[in-house]
Amino acid sequence: MNRIYDDNGFTLIELIVTIAIAAVVMGFAIPSFIGSIRSNRLTTNANEFVTTLKFAKSEAIKRGVQVTVRRKGPTSGVWENGWDVFVDRDGNNSFNDDGDTTLCETNADGSPKEDCLLRTYDPLPAGMTLRTGASSHKDYTAYVASGMSNTVIGDTYRLCQGTDTVNSRAIVLNSVGRVYVTSPAASCP
Repeated sequence: MNRIYDDNGFTLIELIVTIAIAAVVMGFAIPSFIGSIRSNRLTTNANEFVTTLKFAKSEAIKRGVQVTVRRKGPTSGVWENGWDVFVDRDGNNSFNDDGDTTLCETNADGSPKEDCLLRTYDPLPAGMTLRTGASSHKDYTAYVASGMSNTVIGDTYRLCQGTDTVNSRAIVLNSVGRVYVTSPAASCP
């Protein structure tokens, strides 16, 4: 009688060694992977804020009127609660709607009759902060019809995950309204 058997399986020793090697490799890979995820989240949120500022600038030029980016929330200088972008007809850096059901009303010549909300942004993910230091940008940043910032003072917004300055981002707004990102920020939050 001939016996047919399969000798292509693993022994218990081979299986244990394979699992041990996989555990060591994962021990090195997981912290690096978590760091990559954190870095990508910071980059994504920094790019979203830069895109917001560039959008406000282009809308101000296109519409020929001031467009303001205003933080949400009660605390001055704290932007992680989200922000709004709106046509600021009177240039007072506050959103003023006349309260009726028709939004973004214009005059016969096409000029805005009321402020018009263009976009609203949700809060940043939990544990992430976006702060500013200059008094002229604590509550808002605005662009006039020429595309220039409505102030001559630049500022740096600091985007951080907790107190980790190494993996933070600095979003720099210069005195003429141009914006760019550098890394890391000087301090967190």
